[in-house]
Amino acid sequence: MFTGIVTDVGEVRSVKPHADNLYRITIFCRYPRTDIVDGASIACSGVCMTVVGIGEEDGRTWFAVDAAAETLRLTTVGRWRHGTRVNLERSLKFGDELGGHLVAGHVDGLAGVVAREDMTDMVRFVLRAPKELSCFIAPKGSVALDGVSLTVNTVEGDAFSVLIIPHTLQVTTFGALRKGDDVNLEIDTMARYAARLMQCA
Repeated sequence: MFTGIVTDVGEVRSVKPHADNLYRITIFCRYPRTDIVDGASIACSGVCMTVVGIGEEDGRTWFAVDAAAETLRLTTVGRWRHGTRVNLERSLKFGDELGGHLVAGHVDGLAGVVAREDMTDMVRFVLRAPKELSCFIAPKGSVALDGVSLTVNTVEGDAFSVLIIPHTLQVTTFGALRKGDDVNLEIDTMARYAARLMQCA
């Protein structure tokens, strides 16, 4: 479980076939080597991934994760290459501050950026969600985009907007996000269960 508060921006070191339908991805990060253990969960641009290896290279910490074909197909992970920057968050611990909202790291689909508006103090992004997910997105509700907890500003059909403050632009990959890019979308868990309860009523 995560909060959608990014604590580092990593850089993909390599992506290599590892076994049948698996790819081994190694990512450079700024976390201390001693703070990462095998089996730990790290959200990588919103995708919960399990650490299968840790090391250091030229004074930089790296960790390795395996991605299956399903993950490569349904998320942006299949497009990662050497040098790709990814938002990172280690899993929530009891007693940690819940600064965003509860994020599972289970990506529901991809949202496409249809517009970027650079404003005086922030950036406004308009994104289009898959039609089957758009009903879960509501004004003032929460979404996780590439692992970042955000409040929905407006909704119109399957399009919605979010406002990004300067701090978030600086500490995540959002500063480089442009029209035409895709981001990993996770809908709010509360919305998911509310919809299921209505189906069962």
